Amino acid sequence: MVDVSKLKRGKSRLGTPPSSEETAPGLSAPEIAPLPQESQSISNKNTVADNHYIRKDGRSARKTNRTLAFATRVTIEFDKEIREIAEREGLLLVEVLEEALNAYKEKKGY
Repeated sequence: MVDVSKLKRGKSRLGTPPSSEETAPGLSAPEIAPLPQESQSISNKNTVADNHYIRKDGRSARKTNRTLAFATRVTIEFDKEIREIAEREGLLLVEVLEEALNAYKEKKGY
């Protein structure tokens, strides 16, 4: 069996901690972040297809019994268009995709 009594040391090898006068003044200063500068803003604003496009959070939609996560990468235009269709028709994104799959299957004869 291993003798663990040698591992435990009663006294700290680091010594006593410094007093509050010896520590850096930043430790007692309030945490206030600086305001963002214009130069720190996102530099790729002009690369986005539509600067006025605001993506809505899908979690705010009503709850369904769908439990399997389905994630993929799409273009900004596709995302914008499918969300506009869902909002206009009063559907969830998944319902638009399900209808698109059904239409595809009908067209292809599945």
